[in-house]
Amino acid sequence: MIELQTGLAFSAASLLLAIAPGPDNIFVLTQSAVHGKSAGIVTTLGLLTGVLVHTCAVALGIAAVFQASETAFAILKGIGAAYLLYLAWQAFRAEGQAIPGDGDGRIQLRRLYVRGIIMNVTNPKVLIFFLAFLPQFVDPERGSMLLQFLQLGGLFILSGSVVFFAISMLAGTLGQWLSRSPRAQAVLHKIAGVVFTGLAISILVAHR
Repeated sequence: MIELQTGLAFSAASLLLAIAPGPDNIFVLTQSAVHGKSAGIVTTLGLLTGVLVHTCAVALGIAAVFQASETAFAILKGIGAAYLLYLAWQAFRAEGQAIPGDGDGRIQLRRLYVRGIIMNVTNPKVLIFFLAFLPQFVDPERGSMLLQFLQLGGLFILSGSVVFFAISMLAGTLGQWLSRSPRAQAVLHKIAGVVFTGLAISILVAHR
Protein backbone atom coordinates (compact mmCIF):
# COMPACT_ATOMS: atom_id res chain seq x y z
CA MET A 1 0.00 0.00 0.00
CA ILE A 2 1.23 3.49 -0.81
CA GLU A 3 1.45 6.10 1.95
CA LEU A 4 -1.23 8.78 2.17
CA GLN A 5 1.34 11.53 1.67
CA THR A 6 2.73 9.78 -1.40
CA GLY A 7 -0.77 9.31 -2.80
CA LEU A 8 -1.62 12.98 -2.33
CA ALA A 9 1.63 14.12 -3.96
CA PHE A 10 1.11 11.75 -6.87
CA SER A 11 -2.52 12.89 -7.32
CA ALA A 12 -1.47 16.54 -7.37
CA ALA A 13 1.24 15.83 -9.95
CA SER A 14 -1.20 13.79 -12.04
CA LEU A 15 -3.78 16.59 -11.96
CA LEU A 16 -1.22 19.11 -13.19
CA LEU A 17 -0.11 16.75 -15.95
CA ALA A 18 -3.72 16.25 -17.05
CA ILE A 19 -4.31 20.00 -17.18
CA ALA A 20 -1.17 20.69 -19.21
CA PRO A 21 -1.93 20.71 -22.97
CA GLY A 22 -1.07 17.32 -24.43
CA PRO A 23 -2.23 14.74 -27.00
CA ASP A 24 -4.90 13.19 -24.77
CA ASN A 25 -6.74 16.32 -23.65
CA ILE A 26 -6.50 17.81 -27.16
CA PHE A 27 -7.94 14.55 -28.51
CA VAL A 28 -10.84 14.71 -26.04
CA LEU A 29 -11.46 18.35 -26.90
CA THR A 30 -11.72 17.69 -30.64
CA GLN A 31 -13.94 14.62 -30.22
CA SER A 32 -16.27 16.54 -27.88
CA ALA A 33 -16.48 19.55 -30.17
CA VAL A 34 -17.22 17.45 -33.26
CA HIS A 35 -19.42 14.69 -31.79
CA GLY A 36 -20.81 16.16 -28.56
CA LYS A 37 -20.42 15.81 -24.80
CA SER A 38 -21.24 12.09 -24.69
CA ALA A 39 -18.57 11.41 -27.30
CA GLY A 40 -15.99 13.25 -25.22
CA ILE A 41 -16.91 11.33 -22.09
CA VAL A 42 -16.78 7.97 -23.89
CA THR A 43 -13.48 8.90 -25.54
CA THR A 44 -12.15 9.81 -22.08
CA LEU A 45 -13.17 6.39 -20.76
CA GLY A 46 -11.25 4.82 -23.63
CA LEU A 47 -8.16 6.91 -22.92
CA LEU A 48 -8.33 6.04 -19.22
CA THR A 49 -8.62 2.36 -20.10
CA GLY A 50 -5.41 2.85 -22.05
CA VAL A 51 -3.83 4.34 -18.92
CA LEU A 52 -4.68 1.11 -17.10
CA VAL A 53 -2.99 -0.85 -19.88
CA HIS A 54 0.15 1.29 -19.56
CA THR A 55 0.11 0.89 -15.78
CA CYS A 56 0.01 -2.89 -16.08
CA ALA A 57 2.72 -2.79 -18.75
CA VAL A 58 5.03 -0.87 -16.41
CA ALA A 59 4.20 -3.08 -13.44
CA LEU A 60 4.86 -6.27 -15.42
CA GLY A 61 8.03 -4.96 -17.08
CA ILE A 62 6.58 -4.90 -20.61
CA ALA A 63 7.24 -1.18 -21.00
CA ALA A 64 10.95 -1.78 -20.51
CA VAL A 65 10.94 -3.92 -23.67
CA PHE A 66 9.70 -1.01 -25.78
CA GLN A 67 12.24 1.30 -24.18
CA ALA A 68 15.10 -1.10 -24.86
CA SER A 69 14.06 -2.28 -28.34
CA GLU A 70 14.25 0.28 -31.14
CA THR A 71 12.27 -2.03 -33.42
CA ALA A 72 9.41 -2.53 -30.96
CA PHE A 73 9.31 1.21 -30.28
CA ALA A 74 9.22 2.01 -34.01
CA ILE A 75 6.41 -0.48 -34.64
CA LEU A 76 4.30 1.01 -31.86
CA LYS A 77 4.95 4.51 -33.24
CA GLY A 78 3.96 3.40 -36.73
CA ILE A 79 0.69 1.87 -35.58
CA GLY A 80 -0.28 4.92 -33.54
CA ALA A 81 0.62 7.41 -36.28
CA ALA A 82 -1.15 5.39 -38.98
CA TYR A 83 -4.36 5.25 -36.94
CA LEU A 84 -4.29 9.01 -36.30
CA LEU A 85 -3.70 9.71 -39.99
CA TYR A 86 -6.70 7.50 -40.78
CA LEU A 87 -8.82 9.60 -38.39
CA ALA A 88 -7.45 12.76 -40.05
CA TRP A 89 -8.43 11.41 -43.47
CA GLN A 90 -11.97 10.75 -42.23
CA ALA A 91 -12.22 14.22 -40.73
CA PHE A 92 -10.98 15.97 -43.89
CA ARG A 93 -13.53 14.06 -45.98
CA ALA A 94 -16.41 15.08 -43.71
CA GLU A 95 -18.38 18.23 -44.31
CA GLY A 96 -21.17 19.69 -42.18
CA GLN A 97 -22.28 16.35 -40.75
CA ALA A 98 -21.05 13.48 -38.62
CA ILE A 99 -17.96 11.68 -39.85
CA PRO A 100 -19.07 8.91 -42.24
CA GLY A 101 -19.01 5.32 -41.08
CA ASP A 102 -19.87 5.90 -37.45
CA GLY A 103 -23.38 4.49 -37.85
CA ASP A 104 -26.02 4.94 -35.17
CA GLY A 105 -25.35 6.51 -31.77
CA ARG A 106 -24.66 3.26 -29.94
CA ILE A 107 -22.13 2.07 -32.53
CA GLN A 108 -20.54 5.49 -32.69
CA LEU A 109 -20.00 5.64 -28.92
CA ARG A 110 -18.53 2.14 -28.93
CA ARG A 111 -16.16 3.12 -31.71
CA LEU A 112 -15.17 6.30 -29.89
CA TYR A 113 -14.37 4.24 -26.79
CA VAL A 114 -12.16 1.93 -28.84
CA ARG A 115 -10.68 4.99 -30.54
CA GLY A 116 -9.66 6.36 -27.15
CA ILE A 117 -8.01 3.08 -26.15
CA ILE A 118 -6.05 2.82 -29.40
CA MET A 119 -5.04 6.48 -29.23
CA ASN A 120 -3.57 6.02 -25.75
CA VAL A 121 -2.11 2.52 -26.01
CA THR A 122 -0.30 3.13 -29.31
CA ASN A 123 1.33 6.34 -28.09
CA PRO A 124 4.86 5.26 -27.09
CA LYS A 125 5.48 8.62 -25.43
CA VAL A 126 2.82 7.77 -22.83
CA LEU A 127 4.32 4.33 -22.23
CA ILE A 128 7.84 5.64 -21.71
CA PHE A 129 6.52 8.48 -19.55
CA PHE A 130 4.77 6.01 -17.27
CA LEU A 131 7.93 3.91 -17.11
CA ALA A 132 9.83 6.94 -15.82
CA PHE A 133 7.06 8.50 -13.71
CA LEU A 134 5.38 5.72 -11.73
CA PRO A 135 8.46 4.05 -10.16
CA GLN A 136 9.36 7.31 -8.42
CA PHE A 137 6.34 6.84 -6.13
CA VAL A 138 6.79 3.13 -5.43
CA ASP A 139 8.50 1.92 -2.25
CA PRO A 140 9.58 -1.76 -2.17
CA GLU A 141 9.28 -1.69 1.62
CA ARG A 142 5.56 -0.90 1.40
CA GLY A 143 4.56 -4.34 0.16
CA SER A 144 3.49 -5.63 -3.26
CA MET A 145 5.00 -3.57 -6.08
CA LEU A 146 2.21 -4.64 -8.44
CA LEU A 147 -0.44 -3.43 -6.01
CA GLN A 148 1.33 -0.08 -5.59
CA PHE A 149 1.57 0.39 -9.36
CA LEU A 150 -2.14 -0.37 -9.73
CA GLN A 151 -3.00 2.08 -6.93
CA LEU A 152 -0.98 4.80 -8.64
CA GLY A 153 -2.63 4.00 -11.95
CA GLY A 154 -6.03 4.31 -10.28
CA LEU A 155 -5.12 7.71 -8.84
CA PHE A 156 -3.86 8.87 -12.24
CA ILE A 157 -7.12 7.75 -13.85
CA LEU A 158 -9.15 9.58 -11.19
CA SER A 159 -7.19 12.80 -11.65
CA GLY A 160 -7.35 12.58 -15.44
CA SER A 161 -11.08 11.88 -15.47
CA VAL A 162 -11.80 15.10 -13.54
CA VAL A 163 -9.95 17.20 -16.13
CA PHE A 164 -11.07 15.32 -19.23
CA PHE A 165 -14.73 15.22 -18.23
CA ALA A 166 -14.61 18.99 -17.70
CA ILE A 167 -13.06 19.42 -21.15
CA SER A 168 -15.76 17.18 -22.63
CA MET A 169 -18.56 19.27 -21.15
CA LEU A 170 -17.10 22.61 -22.21
CA ALA A 171 -16.08 21.55 -25.72
CA GLY A 172 -19.33 19.64 -26.19
CA THR A 173 -21.34 22.74 -25.31
CA LEU A 174 -19.33 24.77 -27.83
CA GLY A 175 -19.74 22.08 -30.49
CA GLN A 176 -23.50 21.92 -29.88
CA TRP A 177 -23.75 25.64 -30.44
CA LEU A 178 -21.66 25.46 -33.63
CA SER A 179 -23.67 22.48 -34.91
CA ARG A 180 -26.46 24.85 -35.86
CA SER A 181 -24.25 25.96 -38.74
CA PRO A 182 -23.17 23.35 -41.35
CA ARG A 183 -20.33 25.66 -42.31
CA ALA A 184 -19.08 25.80 -38.71
CA GLN A 185 -19.32 22.00 -38.52
CA ALA A 186 -17.24 21.69 -41.68
CA VAL A 187 -14.61 23.96 -40.13
CA LEU A 188 -14.62 21.84 -36.96
CA HIS A 189 -13.96 18.71 -39.01
CA LYS A 190 -11.05 20.39 -40.77
CA ILE A 191 -9.62 21.52 -37.43
CA ALA A 192 -9.98 17.97 -36.11
CA GLY A 193 -8.14 16.69 -39.20
CA VAL A 194 -5.27 19.11 -38.61
CA VAL A 195 -5.12 18.11 -34.92
CA PHE A 196 -5.03 14.39 -35.75
CA THR A 197 -2.29 14.99 -38.32
CA GLY A 198 -0.27 16.99 -35.80
CA LEU A 199 -0.63 14.25 -33.19
CA ALA A 200 0.50 11.65 -35.73
CA ILE A 201 3.61 13.70 -36.51
CA SER A 202 4.38 14.16 -32.80
CA ILE A 203 4.28 10.38 -32.37
CA LEU A 204 6.49 9.74 -35.41
CA VAL A 205 9.21 12.10 -34.16
CA ALA A 206 9.12 10.70 -30.61
CA HIS A 207 12.35 9.28 -29.22
CA ARG A 208 12.86 6.69 -26.52
